[in-house]
Amino acid sequence: MLVADPPPAGPAPAEVMARAQGENFPVPSRLLPRRHRIHLLAIYGFARLVDELGDSAQGDRLGALDWIERDLERAYAGRAQHPLLIALQRTLRECALPREPFVRLIEANRTDQRVVRYQSWQQLRGYCALSANPVGELVLRVFGKATPARIALSDSICTALQLIEHCQDVAEDFAAGRIYLPREELVRFGCAPEDPLFSRAPAGGARAAASAAAGPAGVREASDPLRAVVAFQVRRARALLAEGAPLIDELRGRERLAVAGFIAGGGAALEAIKRAGYEVRRGPPRAARWRLLAALAAELRRSRHRRRRAPSSPGGAERAAGP
Repeated sequence: MLVADPPPAGPAPAEVMARAQGENFPVPSRLLPRRHRIHLLAIYGFARLVDELGDSAQGDRLGALDWIERDLERAYAGRAQHPLLIALQRTLRECALPREPFVRLIEANRTDQRVVRYQSWQQLRGYCALSANPVGELVLRVFGKATPARIALSDSICTALQLIEHCQDVAEDFAAGRIYLPREELVRFGCAPEDPLFSRAPAGGARAAASAAAGPAGVREASDPLRAVVAFQVRRARALLAEGAPLIDELRGRERLAVAGFIAGGGAALEAIKRAGYEVRRGPPRAARWRLLAALAAELRRSRHRRRRAPSSPGGAERAAGP
């Protein structure tokens, strides 16, 4: 039986939603119809609330996340208590959204309470499957375009976007006691995992590997090994974006433009990191608006080329996935 219980202390709903405009990748794209924007903002409100409770709530954060999961159950019954989950109820109903992606977002923040460092890329990718990939799946479901093949493409895009944010936020995460860059790769490039922001490369291969990613002369805010690790993640994120880019070809109209915008935003962020010499300790490198627009135009051109080369019959990705 669903019963009321007192909500956890947390940010006001208006404070949560105000952050949508400042996100790295735009949430309520004006390219989309109003009904889609309403639903995507409701999903954003849920995801942002969960992140805030997991990152900065005072007191028992795991208890606060448990409360949110209970309120999610109430939302599916039309009896949510938190204002942001009350707003989500319409989206759950009209878009017939499953519970599982929302639960994964909650579980990602539970993981943040227990895990502060990741040993390998596979472990970090598993975390991205909780923290980022559900959002892309929910967007496709709002569009009414979710298929297994499209969700798989979306997963590559979302994992890339999450990895980009990990690169941009290295200093902020380190200050909070977290390191998302895989330990195996920090060691490979000569970083001391306990202090990757300030360690120097030892003599030998790590120094040579790091020099390829070194930033402009005179930059001393991050070690050469750290820049090498960030450069490696940039290449990985770029490959993931390319892997997911055919999702653009699967969509039409404004939905196609919106997804192309997410990919272009990721690509522009990667270029900003590269232009900064892979120096991330000063703060997140950001792309100028004109660079984002140029990246969007380039993504749409690439999509047109792919569609010209593809077989004329529709549904290629869906056929690959089966019924």
